[in-house]
Amino acid sequence: MPTVSPKRWWALAVLATAQFMVIMDTSIIGVALPEMQKDLGFSQGDLQWVFNAYVIAFGGLLLLGGRLSDLLGARRVFTVGWTVLIGGSIVAAAAQTAWVEVAGRAVQGVGGALIAPAAMTLLMTLFAHDPKELGKAMALYGAAAPAGGTAGVFLGGVFTEWLSWPWVFIIYIPIGAATLAATKLLPAVAPRRGAIDVLGAAAVTAGLALAVFAVVRAPEIGWGATQTVLELVGAAALLALFFVLQKTMRRPLMPLGIWRVPRLGSANLAMALLGAAWIPMWYFLNLYLQQVLGYGAFASGAALLPMTVLLMVFMTAITARLLARLGAKPLIGGGLLVLAAGLLWLSAVEPSGSFVVDVLPASLVAALGMSLAYIPAMMAAMSGAPAEQAGLASGIVNTTYQIGSALGLAALTALATSQGAGRLGDLPALTDGFSAAFTAAAAIAAVGGLITLLVMRTEKDVAAASAEQPSALGEKAEV
Repeated sequence: MPTVSPKRWWALAVLATAQFMVIMDTSIIGVALPEMQKDLGFSQGDLQWVFNAYVIAFGGLLLLGGRLSDLLGARRVFTVGWTVLIGGSIVAAAAQTAWVEVAGRAVQGVGGALIAPAAMTLLMTLFAHDPKELGKAMALYGAAAPAGGTAGVFLGGVFTEWLSWPWVFIIYIPIGAATLAATKLLPAVAPRRGAIDVLGAAAVTAGLALAVFAVVRAPEIGWGATQTVLELVGAAALLALFFVLQKTMRRPLMPLGIWRVPRLGSANLAMALLGAAWIPMWYFLNLYLQQVLGYGAFASGAALLPMTVLLMVFMTAITARLLARLGAKPLIGGGLLVLAAGLLWLSAVEPSGSFVVDVLPASLVAALGMSLAYIPAMMAAMSGAPAEQAGLASGIVNTTYQIGSALGLAALTALATSQGAGRLGDLPALTDGFSAAFTAAAAIAAVGGLITLLVMRTEKDVAAASAEQPSALGEKAEV
């Protein structure tokens, strides 16, 4: 019988705050990007590296973070992760050049990659005793992610408008220190014996980074250019090496047998496409508000606050109930289709548009879709994994979301730039580029929704399969 911690809800507050801050780190810089571009000398195309440097490090190292969490103890890894995140925040805040800023963002991503899977392992440890409490805790924890992402846009506006852009990083220092002080509320999860697949972690991180770099650079040097082709081939080779290592090593970073867990594959695909549609949406929506409609940093952040409110209310009060009643499949598929509808609405933005007509209703529809899909996809991906691999399962699902975000943003930035988004001051051209990005993001979300509805198994199907095959992982899942 699992030990029930009397402080588990206070501990959940610490974990949810960590999730909020880690995901907010991917978005708080959004509103500050134009000011950072002026001060640090970023080009319009290279500006996305302020975002992607974090996401590549975060997504590429999440599997390693999950493995370390399982082997070294989740609370210890959680603490180290926050220490690294604080260090990266100091570097990013003090940066005077573009490359230092990108480096600081990458260090922040390393910290996030340690924090996120460790937090999920701690959450599962705290609430594994009661499925109902676990569902409620997951709803609150899950709501912290998209809420942090959207709240970051608002807070970034506040800091940029009233202070200066370095404050979007400085804020992590006192909050990180307070979180470290509160780690005594978290349970001490015993470490386990095992090896760390450093080579596998290096291969997957380098492969993902090279793929994003190739996609970002392709519009400038050409998709058919020798350099682009070599970069994409190199990325594919590194990722292939990763999977070969996982198949042949005795103690791999990601035992391939874990993919036998029911719905892990389909849920992760849904999360990847969700990230590839959602993150580019807020990125280009920020640029549309500031570069086309002429909003200041604070006004731009405030304009997206209704999305935050809808996400928080819907995910904490409604989504969990719908999940218990309807199951994950219809919510994930339906949520992605609703997100697609909101994005398609946003694609109708005009150079002389307005917030009330062009942004508010469409952004609320998109946020509704996100709030329907995110928690069910997370739950579906993790529900079949055994407790000893909770960190690994969390690392996988977070990796797919973050890498989907990075690749989606890189691809849609390339598309938007080719359609005119790089012509600062040319409002019709900028709008055409942003509209093309919204349209492509809508297509990504729609494909994700349709695939989910066609492929994902229901809870009844999973239960029936589990009765016939009790061990989902099999011998290859040994860790």
